[in-house]
Amino acid sequence: MAEQVNTQVQAGQAYKLDPNMRLDQKKDGSLAWYSPKEGAFQVVGLPWFQQEQIYRRLPVAPEWPIRPEVDELANCTAGGQVRFRTDSTKLSVRVKLAGAANMYHMPSTGQCGFDCYIGEPEQMKYAGTTRYDIALTEYEWIIFDWPELSPESRMITLNFPLYQGVEELEIGLLPGAVLEAPTPYADNRKIIIYGTSITQGGCAMRPGMAYPNIISRWMNYEIYNQGYSGNGRGDPEMARLLADIDNPAMLVLDYEANSVSVEYYSQTLPEFVSIYREKHPTVPILIISKINYCYNHFQPSVVELNDIRRRLASELVEQRRAAGDRHIHFLDGAGLLGEDYEECTVDGSHPTDLGFWRMAERIAPVIRGLL
Repeated sequence: MAEQVNTQVQAGQAYKLDPNMRLDQKKDGSLAWYSPKEGAFQVVGLPWFQQEQIYRRLPVAPEWPIRPEVDELANCTAGGQVRFRTDSTKLSVRVKLAGAANMYHMPSTGQCGFDCYIGEPEQMKYAGTTRYDIALTEYEWIIFDWPELSPESRMITLNFPLYQGVEELEIGLLPGAVLEAPTPYADNRKIIIYGTSITQGGCAMRPGMAYPNIISRWMNYEIYNQGYSGNGRGDPEMARLLADIDNPAMLVLDYEANSVSVEYYSQTLPEFVSIYREKHPTVPILIISKINYCYNHFQPSVVELNDIRRRLASELVEQRRAAGDRHIHFLDGAGLLGEDYEECTVDGSHPTDLGFWRMAERIAPVIRGLL
C-alpha cells in the first residue's frame, strides 16, 4: 500500500509524494491552486511559450533542423520565469518534472528547483527555494508562509529549474488572495544570451544565481537564456532560430568554451554573426570570450589557445566595425571572475554562485551601456 500523503505541510517541508496518484490529488487543501498558463500570470524567458504553451526554450518542431543534443537540452527551462502580483502571505508550488536529475556535480536546488524573489524589478529580494528528494519527479513545496506580512500586493518572480524539464506547474496561494498581472517591463525588447553550460547555469546553487537570471533582476528586461551545456557550438541553425525571435534588444554570444578547436571557432563565429545580421542589421551584438579556468595557472599551452580564440573574436569585431557595423562589440571574459578566478568555480571551470555574481557584476554594466 502506498504511504499516505502528508496533508499537514509546514513551511520548509515537502510532501512525500505517492507516485501512483495524479498530480492534481497531491495538493495542500488550504490553498487555491492556479496554472501559470492562465489568468494574470506572465510566463517569460521562454521565447516560443506563447505560441506553444510548453515550458521549452526552442520550438517543438524548429524550422531549422537542430542537433538531437540541442533539442534535448531545449527542454531544460533555464531562464524561464513566472511573474505576477499577489497579497498572499503563503505561496507554494506543485511541480511535475520531465525525468530525474542527472547533473551529479550540481545541487538539486539548482538543476531541478524553483526559487522565488519578491519585489519590483531592480529591487527584488530572495524569498526561498524548493527542496525535495532528488529521486522524485513530482514534488510540492511551500516557498514561504509568513502570516506577519502586511496585506499588500507584491511582485513575485519564480525562476524555473536550470537543468530540468517541467511538464506541469501549479502555484498555490491563500484562498481569496489578490492575483494581478505583474509590473510591466520598462522595455518590451528581449536580451538573448547564447552560450554554454555556464550560460545555462552550471553550477549555480539555485536558479536565481545563474548569471543571466542575476542580470534579469538588475535590469528591467526579459532575458532569454539560450545556453546549451556542451552544445553551444555556434551552429548556423541556432543563429537562424535566434534571428527569428521578434523585437530583440541585444544578442550576447558567450559560446567560445564549447568550441572544439580554434579552427572551428574561426569558422562558426563569423558565420553566426553574418546570419543574425541578415535579419537584424542594427541590433547590438556583444561577443564575450571565455572565463579563466583554474588550470590557466598550470598549463601555458591552454592559455595560448585561449589567447588565440580571444584575438579571433576581438579582430572579428574590429573588422566588422571598420566595415561599418558599429553595433558589434567585444568583452574580454578573462577578467570576469577577478584575479582569484580559481576560487570561483565548482570544478575548475563551472562557476559557483560567487563566480556567477562576479560575471553579472561585470557583464550587466556593459549590456546596460549598449542599450
